[in-house]
Amino acid sequence: MQACKDAIACVVKAPWRYVGAVVRGLVVGARWWRNWVKVRDYRTAAEESEKLADKFTEIRELALFRWKVTGAVLAGSALAVAVTGLVYGPAPLWIAGAVLSVALAILGRRKDGSPGRKPALAGPRTLTWTMDPQILVDAFRDAKLIGKDETLRLVERATRVGDGWAITVDLPATRKAADVVKNRDALASALAVDEVQLIVERVRGNGGHAGRVSMWVADEDPYASPPLPTPLLGVTKWDAWRPVPFGRDARDRRIDLPLVWTSLLVGAIPRQGKTFAARLAASGLILDAWVRLYVADFKAGKDWDAAGHVAYRFMSGDESDHVLTLVDWLVELVGEVQGRYRRMRDLDDLTCPESKVTTEMSRDSSLNMPITAVFIDEVQVPLEDRTPVAVQGRKLTAGEYIGELLTWLAKKGPAAGIVLVLATQRPDSKTIPSGLRAVLGSRFALRVMDWRDSNIVLGEQMNTRGYDSSRLLPSHKGVGILRPDGDTAAGADVLAMTVRTYYMPNEDWQAICQQGRALREAAGTLAGHASGQDTVPKLDHAAVARAIGASESLGGDTTQPAELPEPLASVVSYLGDDVDSRAFVPTAELVEALEVEPTAFGRQMGEHGCSPTRERVPGADGEVRRVRGYLVADVRAAVERALTAAESRDASDVYDS
Repeated sequence: MQACKDAIACVVKAPWRYVGAVVRGLVVGARWWRNWVKVRDYRTAAEESEKLADKFTEIRELALFRWKVTGAVLAGSALAVAVTGLVYGPAPLWIAGAVLSVALAILGRRKDGSPGRKPALAGPRTLTWTMDPQILVDAFRDAKLIGKDETLRLVERATRVGDGWAITVDLPATRKAADVVKNRDALASALAVDEVQLIVERVRGNGGHAGRVSMWVADEDPYASPPLPTPLLGVTKWDAWRPVPFGRDARDRRIDLPLVWTSLLVGAIPRQGKTFAARLAASGLILDAWVRLYVADFKAGKDWDAAGHVAYRFMSGDESDHVLTLVDWLVELVGEVQGRYRRMRDLDDLTCPESKVTTEMSRDSSLNMPITAVFIDEVQVPLEDRTPVAVQGRKLTAGEYIGELLTWLAKKGPAAGIVLVLATQRPDSKTIPSGLRAVLGSRFALRVMDWRDSNIVLGEQMNTRGYDSSRLLPSHKGVGILRPDGDTAAGADVLAMTVRTYYMPNEDWQAICQQGRALREAAGTLAGHASGQDTVPKLDHAAVARAIGASESLGGDTTQPAELPEPLASVVSYLGDDVDSRAFVPTAELVEALEVEPTAFGRQMGEHGCSPTRERVPGADGEVRRVRGYLVADVRAAVERALTAAESRDASDVYDS
């Protein structure tokens, strides 16, 4: 019935569509004739070769000639129409008019694609999709990724891959693929597609080099469709040693997340899917009966309540008592890791080839070394807690102690079978210690407020490499940038990728937890909180203090390092490791990266003793230009002065007190 309605509507609208196509054909034809009669092609070529003045006379003569040709054609056509009408009557004229209208309708037919500037690479096509390589060359030139006299070399022609098109090109000599990845937004603008539709990667390995670029352009927004449910709903059990199904990338490739022998940090602003992502990581471990789970929900909601049916230790709350309970858990785990390493030294090389837990060891109940996963949601709550605790006679806050314990577990725990998964809605430098962030293997950043927060989750300078989760759209729930610690479907050499996590609502989460409980009951591994036998953690604070280096990190001086004033702090954060190796940074680069107002930025930098200067630097087209900027040596000197002043103030405060 619907097909009949569509057919009738098509027939009724056909005359109007035909007339519209003819009118558009007239416009297209008129535009072509106008460019032709004005010698636009010849004039453009002369301008590009900077020989317009030399060719002006020839261009003018050619334009006059084409005007004469136009007049002659019009006069000849009018004479032919008159003679045909007199000799043969109106019938041939009607036939010629019909043929001409069909030609104009074909010329003016609507083409697939977005309105406005026509996408050069993306958009559905009704016929076999082909691409003029010159279009791609022009796009790279417009994005200032290659010079106006440079070109690209086609390595692999455009082919259909999933719901988009893929192509591989070689850049000119000395041009780097990393710069193309960094300036993906500019290339997307040149191609007239949204940046979420464009994936640019450097080709590495035997088939790649520093100047080889692989591109994939989606037909439409790859994240606009509804998310897919997690495939774990269709399995009865899972092996924790296998990567957990996590989501899909823009090419619709399944992305699995390795968890054993690594750790995971999930960061996002509220209501972007942070807890969903952490629960996806937990679901695969829940479906392995031999995995022991520690779950601490500091959101104090019901998102993790179902995990209480399988967890060895579980709590939900945000009070100081809950924070102190977490301290006891972590102390217990540090002691457990130390005990595992001692026991591994006594095992033969066949059972334990290296100082790492193996699959067989984790399933041997006599060894008691199961994979132990620790999930802490809203980890900023315990890390910011100021409750005083005493560790071997030394006073410090619970948050500081938890930060030290988590850092130690992230360093030493993975080889002993400890999996650490932390989720936070406040991914800033004051919340998560830099030492802890540095040892967390995998990172997943959903949408955050700015590039600084994105770098805190993903790692320093990741925004300069083209990975900035603050640019994700608010409508893309569950979409984030994954920086995995291990192989994925995107390849082992891929630094990071944009992933849309699978959808797992609360009812599916509860079903997976119930299945995990049934598996543990059948295997006889249900213990702790899930079995109703909450045991008191075995604590040895003295051994733990020795393990994590209490004499240094937990000593009497617990003052925090001085913080840099703005905008020095942002400049240093942006430069990252380059602050010691780079000599000059242009002002335009800093203004664009930091998203600051140029005049105010220059005034603030001057207040810190950084005066702008001019240096010669190569531009995107290879030409050397004098640009305004700052010497990095001046920035380092300003940082030292700021730190010295802050330390002097702290010393004065201590003396006064």
